[in-house]
Amino acid sequence: MILGGDIGGTKVLLGLMEAGRPVIERRYASADFSGFEAVLARFLREAACDPRQITATCLALAGPLADDGRTARLTHLPWHIDSEALARRFGLPPIRLVNDFAAAALAAVMAPAAQRSTLQPGIPLAAAPCLVVGAGTGLGMAIALPEGQRWRIIPGEGGHAAFAPADDEQLALWRHLTARHGRVGWEMVVSGPGLAAIHEFIAGESLPPEEISARALASADGAARRALELFLAAYGAFAGDMALACLARGGVFLAGGIAGKLLPALHDGPFLEAFNAKAEHAALAARMPIHVISDPALGLHGAFSLAGTQSPLDP
Repeated sequence: MILGGDIGGTKVLLGLMEAGRPVIERRYASADFSGFEAVLARFLREAACDPRQITATCLALAGPLADDGRTARLTHLPWHIDSEALARRFGLPPIRLVNDFAAAALAAVMAPAAQRSTLQPGIPLAAAPCLVVGAGTGLGMAIALPEGQRWRIIPGEGGHAAFAPADDEQLALWRHLTARHGRVGWEMVVSGPGLAAIHEFIAGESLPPEEISARALASADGAARRALELFLAAYGAFAGDMALACLARGGVFLAGGIAGKLLPALHDGPFLEAFNAKAEHAALAARMPIHVISDPALGLHGAFSLAGTQSPLDP
């Protein structure tokens, strides 16, 4: 019996896997709990699971891990997670902590063809690096290096690199965000909150990102559509730049909840145009395959794969 978890700023996914198959998965709103211990206690109670049945545990966390890999603080929640204290409290075997997007990246590159929607077929090279990026509450990034039958996952913080405006409208957005926040990172633009900020910049109206997306997909006109197109152009530019940085000829994988919901708008238009707009390296970018991964629980399924193993996973 394997216990897996994906702990993010807005949600917590917990699940049990037995004999290689998930037997139960639960989703909880992070805001409903004062700390992770309360979430885990509720899950074990609802799953009617005796912790002594669990043989391995892996928790994927949205936040930096300590150098020893035993503790972590979440970036968007005031939660501190101590793997040894949790194991003692619940009678669990040693708990492996990993970066949440590293777990998602592993699941993304291992996803079956049925969970992939190809935006650009490219010309993949089997031994080349893969890039996994994902916009959601934040903007995650990881590099996946093939090593025989396994993968080495290298998490990154590219989402916090400085946003680079590509045209006059994006420059005006940068100035707008700079006046409010100072330094502007890509995550402030390419994320759910980023889409909301773009819409407010364009329309002067604050709306949840889900409503902006729904309006934009329902109509080709209006502020929501303009906001979505600016968002997708920035997303494509970021993904393309990061792909060039690691020469991701193995493929680029878009994870996170936003890509799946915006799939109709991703196939044509600003995303691919910006991804491939790389001047003298445009032909190289066009040879990079791009896939959208539809699994809504990538982080959890990656945690299942990493639990109880020594799979290469750089901190």
